[in-house]
Amino acid sequence: MSKLKLYDIYRNMEKEDIILSFKGDVTKDLLSSVYQIMEIRIENENEDIRRKKKFYSVLVECLQNMYHHMESLQIANGTLGVDHPGGAIFIIAKNREGSYKVYTGNFILNSNAELLKGKIDRINAMNPVELKAHYLETLGSTELSDKGGAGLGMIEIARKSGGQMDYDFEKISEQHSFFTLSVVVN
Repeated sequence: MSKLKLYDIYRNMEKEDIILSFKGDVTKDLLSSVYQIMEIRIENENEDIRRKKKFYSVLVECLQNMYHHMESLQIANGTLGVDHPGGAIFIIAKNREGSYKVYTGNFILNSNAELLKGKIDRINAMNPVELKAHYLETLGSTELSDKGGAGLGMIEIARKSGGQMDYDFEKISEQHSFFTLSVVVN
């Protein structure tokens, strides 16, 4: 095992403006703790309350999205193997200009990747008026996912962030990909 150079990791996190990061199994208790930590951190920031609320809303939606996808994967197939043990990663950053960034990554079934890609592309192509209409239409729908969600999370992320959601799917096996989502809140 190579020796970790924690100071290098610390300096890299400083360079990338990372204020919180995590890798591993994401639980509801962990998310509750993260929400509390971030709520305290942004309360101490000297900036507009609307911006703080926007960031917090986007953060919650991004982490909930990651949590639900990861949970789906565990139920569908908990045998990713030694090289890909499952779990997830998230990073929260704030640069010197004041933009918040939320990055999430989790394993996803390849059979769900195309559907998710299409959903994000469709949302990214909408203007604010179309997004609001899509939000209201989805809100009025009685359809629920197998997780009990109404499909509002990605729409909310786009509405609150006011920008494009950046994403990537890295295929790691015939069954799985690693899904990365990054969102900027200005």
